[in-house]
Amino acid sequence: GRRNTRVHQIQRPTGQSELVVTLTPEGRGASFAFSVFNLMNAIMGSGILGLSYAMACTGIVGFIILLILVSSLATYSIHLLLKLCDKTGINSYEDLGGRALRNPGKFRVNACFSVCLFDLENTHLLNFFSPFFPAMASYLFILKSELPAAIRSFISSDSTGNAWYDNGRLLLILITLCVVLPLSILPKIGFLGYTSSFAFFFMLYFAVVVVVKKWSIPCPLPHNVTSLSGTFQCTPKLFVISSESAYAIPTMAFSFLCHTTVLPIYCELDRPSKAKMQNVVTVSISLSFLLYLISALFGYLTFYAHVNSELLLSYDVYISGDIMVMTVRLFVLLAVLLTVPLIHFPARKAVIMLLSGQRPFSWLTHIIATLTILGVVLILAVFVPDIRNVFGVVGSTTSSCLLFVFPGIFYLRISSEPLRSPDSIGAVLLMVFGIIMGLISFSIIVITWVQSS
Repeated sequence: GRRNTRVHQIQRPTGQSELVVTLTPEGRGASFAFSVFNLMNAIMGSGILGLSYAMACTGIVGFIILLILVSSLATYSIHLLLKLCDKTGINSYEDLGGRALRNPGKFRVNACFSVCLFDLENTHLLNFFSPFFPAMASYLFILKSELPAAIRSFISSDSTGNAWYDNGRLLLILITLCVVLPLSILPKIGFLGYTSSFAFFFMLYFAVVVVVKKWSIPCPLPHNVTSLSGTFQCTPKLFVISSESAYAIPTMAFSFLCHTTVLPIYCELDRPSKAKMQNVVTVSISLSFLLYLISALFGYLTFYAHVNSELLLSYDVYISGDIMVMTVRLFVLLAVLLTVPLIHFPARKAVIMLLSGQRPFSWLTHIIATLTILGVVLILAVFVPDIRNVFGVVGSTTSSCLLFVFPGIFYLRISSEPLRSPDSIGAVLLMVFGIIMGLISFSIIVITWVQSS
């Protein structure tokens, strides 16, 4: 049967009242294991492809320290969201934003870019600039970078790079028009939701292949296949500090961003309680942390300082045509291709609600919103030259806000706890860290772009 949630108020022995989320008798909620699986599917994404590069930019010890920091802060910010859910009975991230900022005196926060001020009272903007927009951009970029290599590996290994399918931009435009657009324009596409269940297994297989291939590629790399300048060093670095290090934390923040899905998963949990859901979060983030660390470490130890910002592309230079790499690429492309239309829907809903409110369904509005969103994301994916720029920009702006800044603001606005309470102090520190990290990372990334151009 269909599961429904109900919010009711109970009286504690201390005299305090508390809002509790429970399931109606119409059906049983999701088990603990299934909830962990669902949350890991929300966490694991294209960010895993850029973590080896992040390790090369920070060193092994530096990477581990930063990964522990970001994952711990992500867990704590979810803890704040769960407390607010219990207090208010609200089970969506954007509705918490509406509740937090509905009072007189608007909070204007630099939500995505320093030139764009978004009023967080308008929660549909918050929903649109949640993980959906940056995720679509990164997924389309992966299609652009990986499709030519995937097609070339099956058609001919002697390609000179002049064939039409070697043009990643052309392939991306064609695949968007022929596959992504028809699927995205449908008003209902629930069957694609089943594809997300394979995401974790794709990422697990990805990590296994990265570990196995560490022993298949010699070090130093063969000179006859190396196209990289400079002396190749096989000594891993423990700490690295450079302008490229600015990409590390944003990439990690992008990789742990799951906050908009936590509350719906909480409400679907069987006999939900904050403690039980917090355990789900802890297990999910811990397993994701382990998978991220293994794939990043062995990817870095394979290519060291010369690892590509998109890890799979590094293997093409040295073991082109390898069957395991080919299957990983196919799995990643399949997951990405079917996920883009799926994550497009909530973004389109946010835009339609922003423009039309509660008006009846209109095909014209539906089509215009679909074409606009896909057009903007496609332009970004076509013209951005490197996936590290996608991870860096959206990680230092959108992801840092959704992961650190907004949960802190929501908690301070909704919670009735005094400002000196531990969680209120934690919310302030979380918000300050997100703002400082975002500004510093984004500034260094922009300066790097200007200098390189």
